[in-house]
Amino acid sequence: MKKLSARRRHPLAAVVVLLLALAATGGLYAAFAPAGKAQADETAQSLAIEEGKKLYAVGCSSCHGTGGQGSSDGPSLVGVGSAAVDFQVGTGRMPAQQPGAQVPEKKKIYSQAEIDQLAAYVASLGAGPITPTEKQYDPKGADIAKGGDLFRTNCAQCHNFTGEGGALTNGKYAPSLEDVDPKHLYEAMQTGPQNMPSFPDTTLPEQQKKDIIAYVKTVNGEETETPGGVALGGLGPVSEGLFGWIFGLGSLIAVAVWVAAHTAKAKKS
Repeated sequence: MKKLSARRRHPLAAVVVLLLALAATGGLYAAFAPAGKAQADETAQSLAIEEGKKLYAVGCSSCHGTGGQGSSDGPSLVGVGSAAVDFQVGTGRMPAQQPGAQVPEKKKIYSQAEIDQLAAYVASLGAGPITPTEKQYDPKGADIAKGGDLFRTNCAQCHNFTGEGGALTNGKYAPSLEDVDPKHLYEAMQTGPQNMPSFPDTTLPEQQKKDIIAYVKTVNGEETETPGGVALGGLGPVSEGLFGWIFGLGSLIAVAVWVAAHTAKAKKS
């Protein structure tokens, strides 16, 4: 007993007890807390998938098949990922109003919670692009000038250099990017909906996507003014060429007529 009392009075005894208490607390937390949280997340995900499956059966299976395998009326959804669902359903393009060369944007019919459930179910069918977080698509602090260069290189051929959109072939078109949510812009680049090619992070990294979004929101923002009236390019991707043909070629013809007329007068005199 005397030896035990002596050890308790040792100067390092309190430190040893404290270290043992911290180790025990940390061990208990590691053993129970993460597992409980992981289990709760797994349960929530399972519930979302189940609810999404019900929504899918009612609103999507008639075209895309009961298991997402696709049919003659709709493509397979295996491997398209949650980002594609969030874009297509979040912009109202799906469920489609009617078949056609291109499915137009319209008012969405599902709430965001229901869209998340649908996305969870489709994502469970096969790995694909994941719905981005706000941090990924928030254009705050992005390089607008660099975004403009990237947009003109990769997007302007169809969407016009200011994102006004325009006609393509066989009744298809590139939609206007005005007032499009940054998340949907990011998801469109991720997934390549309809006629658009996809730009995964291996092709267009996350930061470059943010730069493009910043450029699009700047040129289509409410603060953007066109003091001269309708902006050049505001009517579609062919307007610059039309301007060149009418005024450029017209000016050349006028000059040629003037030269010919003065040459004829010079010969007569």
